[in-house]
Amino acid sequence: MNSTITETLGNVDHPRVQDHCEEDVMSSVGISSLSDEILLCILNYVPVCDLLLNVARVCHKLRVLCQDKTLLTHVCLSEEYTASDLSFRHVLKQLASQVQSLSLSGCYWLSGATMEHLARCRAIKRLDLTGCRLTSLRLSRLLESLSCLNSLAFDVAPGFNSAQLSSEAVDLLSRLSELRQTLLTPSYGVVPCCSQLRRLALQFDIPDVTREGIGVCCQLMVGQSSVPHYQQLEEFSAKLAPGEVNQTLLLLYLAVFSVHVPERLRVFLVSIPGPNPAHWPAATPLAHCLGNHSSLEALQLPRSWWDSMSLERALRGNSPKHLSFSRCPALWTQVLRSLLEGGVRDAARLVSLNLSATSHSLYPESSGIRGGEEQLGAGTMSRLVSVCSKLQHVNLMHRHYHHESTPGLDGEPHLCASLSRLQHVRSLALPACALSDGCSSRHSAAHASPSSSLLRGLRKAPRVGLQVYKPSESEPSLPRDSTSGLAQLLSGCPLLETLELIGPGFISTLPRLEPCTRACIEPRGMCAWARCVGDSHVAALQVLPRLRRLTLAGLPGIHKGTGLIPVAKHCPNLQALSLANLGCLKTMNYTASLMDTLRLCTQLQELRLEQPYLSANASFFEALSCCSRLKRLCIISRSGTFDPVATETFVARCPSLCVCHIFMGGTLVACRTLQKVLIDRYSAARPALSVVIFPLQHEDLALVIRDTPLTLLDKITLFQSRVAQTPLLAPW
Repeated sequence: MNSTITETLGNVDHPRVQDHCEEDVMSSVGISSLSDEILLCILNYVPVCDLLLNVARVCHKLRVLCQDKTLLTHVCLSEEYTASDLSFRHVLKQLASQVQSLSLSGCYWLSGATMEHLARCRAIKRLDLTGCRLTSLRLSRLLESLSCLNSLAFDVAPGFNSAQLSSEAVDLLSRLSELRQTLLTPSYGVVPCCSQLRRLALQFDIPDVTREGIGVCCQLMVGQSSVPHYQQLEEFSAKLAPGEVNQTLLLLYLAVFSVHVPERLRVFLVSIPGPNPAHWPAATPLAHCLGNHSSLEALQLPRSWWDSMSLERALRGNSPKHLSFSRCPALWTQVLRSLLEGGVRDAARLVSLNLSATSHSLYPESSGIRGGEEQLGAGTMSRLVSVCSKLQHVNLMHRHYHHESTPGLDGEPHLCASLSRLQHVRSLALPACALSDGCSSRHSAAHASPSSSLLRGLRKAPRVGLQVYKPSESEPSLPRDSTSGLAQLLSGCPLLETLELIGPGFISTLPRLEPCTRACIEPRGMCAWARCVGDSHVAALQVLPRLRRLTLAGLPGIHKGTGLIPVAKHCPNLQALSLANLGCLKTMNYTASLMDTLRLCTQLQELRLEQPYLSANASFFEALSCCSRLKRLCIISRSGTFDPVATETFVARCPSLCVCHIFMGGTLVACRTLQKVLIDRYSAARPALSVVIFPLQHEDLALVIRDTPLTLLDKITLFQSRVAQTPLLAPW
């Protein structure tokens, strides 16, 4: 809490309210006049560190209320970026007797010694230490003191050795019901010790090679003490980063399923990136088990594990709440058939649906499915919305919807009109072409019909690398940004908080779930309908009062960026903004509008910009300084430039900024010099400060990414869709 708020609370006993209903009588209302119930409701919005270190010092009454169990039973300290080790130790001392659920997820800056102070919290039942520095010895000492613990989350880092756990620690692990492990090295972690697990969540982030270029070995000791036990398991989820080692290790964790599928299993979520997921022989028995038990709640599988018959068998008689079949075009038809034709017991229970595709730019071998499975049918989606009316999270990224060319249209509503009936939807990821009201026949014919062989022979061969979109002379015939379909969608979804509009074929330079490309390979002009989505479509988003996260990526129809300004004006809750590859990629035409937008984003906490030829000069950083609450910033720009002096001035003006990642042009010496200056000058006041400034085209970029805390890569640095993904489906 800043000094202004603290001073306000300290002076609340002064006259504040004038009663106009009385005859010129001035009434003084102070903090002592408010009931404890009202004060507790107010204090519930104050971060716990500020609550205990600042507010509790204002007066005796606040000190007593700040110790109320309703405020201190469930505590999250994940984004207390300004709190030092000493501050955390003071907070943990005051939490010791009351806290039952504590999250330090992402507190990468805390020392290992601070972790040992958690032993004071002996009543704790749920503990999340993901991203924290924790060795096997420290974990052992900690578990010896937390006898009530039944839920644990932590990282298995290189050097972790379960043999160092004491007998008391192993005994407590045997009673755990929930475990989440982030694996940074090949290991079973503590899973073999946890014989009573009901929920197991795994994240695999192991590189295939070490920093020295040596291949990582994934041969684990398989014995009675090493094989995981899943007899009581009800929920299993696994999220993998790219790499063969991660897939091999996952199969070792799943080996026991070949012998016995847990009878109580109701959640099975496995996310494997890449075009060729490893084969799992126990996939078919799993389908039989899920279909027989009729208790399935959430399901996500790689595309090669099941066929349509296995999926039909697994869904039959169940009422799932979450279904994710991203990158599974061969299964989409069966998913829709099961939902629409009685293949599930109650389709109305479905809350989250992910039917997103993958970019053909990255995997050209999958381009053959474009004409069939990737097309969204207006009639099918209309029926789906009617049956699954309680959907809250929908992801259709990288799919296609062409309003004028949808087969059998005949009066069927626009896709946006169908989605507008989802009155409970909170997060939505759509392909850009789904917003278009249509494309002129002249333009669509020019792009749909193949050129003659003669013309192809005379045409200049496309150069390898960046494909630059060049408008043709015929493009003035395009309809001018009709937004009637989008208007229907926005009017029917008043609760929408997260919106992602991503152009077909877009792939980030730094993706989370794909190999880094270090170059934009997006084929421009691949979808004429997507090019019809322009500034007016973005401006229409201003009617979303609850909008908190907005992602716009791969939209060539954005020219001046003027639509961003009304969004910034009328969406006061906007906290996270991600813009990538808007308009022409050979030059950045929306710089002026972007700066006007930033000056209005006073509540913005997270900004990610990915745009070639971005000029981060003094004017840009001056506008960005208006985002006084900004916590995380990531700029990615091939051939972009930045002003070191302006960068330093910006960091000084934004005291909340603790993550500054810049990948642009410039020399390695200039980048490292600025990085060192910022760290030396501001790390004392900002303990969590993470500054990474590095040339985007440098050969050591992958090593720099590897050394960055994983929690920050997930939050902002690496691009990924956040709608209806595995973390959402398996909340912790």
